[in-house]
Amino acid sequence: MPSTATPIHAHPSGLIIIAAFKFLKGLSLLGVGIAVQVLAFHEAHEVQNWADLLRIDPHNHYMHLLLDKLPFVDAHQLREVSLGTFVYSALYFTEGIGLYLRKRWAELLTVITTAGLVPLEVYELFHRFGPLKLLILLFNIAVVAYLVFEIRRLSAAKHQEKH
Repeated sequence: MPSTATPIHAHPSGLIIIAAFKFLKGLSLLGVGIAVQVLAFHEAHEVQNWADLLRIDPHNHYMHLLLDKLPFVDAHQLREVSLGTFVYSALYFTEGIGLYLRKRWAELLTVITTAGLVPLEVYELFHRFGPLKLLILLFNIAVVAYLVFEIRRLSAAKHQEKH
């Protein structure tokens, strides 16, 4: 009778989904970092020109927040924000590519970085509840649980192969 268990060398679809999500987050943050770098070298009124060029809704709540706060942010602060987004982008790219290549260190790194954010997300959820925040928290908990399951499954399978 054929075994229904996933072979240890198979590429679980859950890992591919998580890897793709991490890679997309890395691409998104790379785009944000580049946009913030561009903002660091332009005047605040040019942001409205960029928004018009990119056809961003002029009634967008986030666009208004950005335009209200931008005059109080200097180029140095924008470059610091950009650097932070580039660092997180690199982390997400590393996790995504490592997970896709089925590297154990990537699974452990993703568990540590994702689980490390859970307490902050819980704190934020209790202070400013929002359905999207709850969804993100639940998604991150599911990612950590799945990766821990995969790490344990692979360890058990390797242990079985040795004996």
